[in-house]
Amino acid sequence: MATARELAQAELLRAERTRAGQRIAALEREFADLAEAAGAAGTDDEHDPEGATLAFERQHAAALLAAAREQLTAIDAALQRLEIGRYGICERCGQPIGEERLAARPAAVTCIRCAAKAER
Repeated sequence: MATARELAQAELLRAERTRAGQRIAALEREFADLAEAAGAAGTDDEHDPEGATLAFERQHAAALLAAAREQLTAIDAALQRLEIGRYGICERCGQPIGEERLAARPAAVTCIRCAAKAER
């Protein structure tokens, strides 16, 4: 039987998953629109002044899309950890991840201390 805390965490993760899915859908539409604009104009990225802008925008949209997909994968992994009882446990040191960190980053896999060490 899931505890009230686990139910709340699952709800938060599902909401994050929904937002990530919406972001992915919007970015996919944006990327498709940019690709269509580039193709319809018959632009040559190298010689057309608009081509460079379209190429930059496509790369930017692609990077944002990749980040959103990574976030979705991280959220799915967090939901799996929740199912098996490992959610909120640091993957590096095995200590609990603080409630504030999980509230800010529901898919976090490390505690603040281990995350800070990794950044150095």
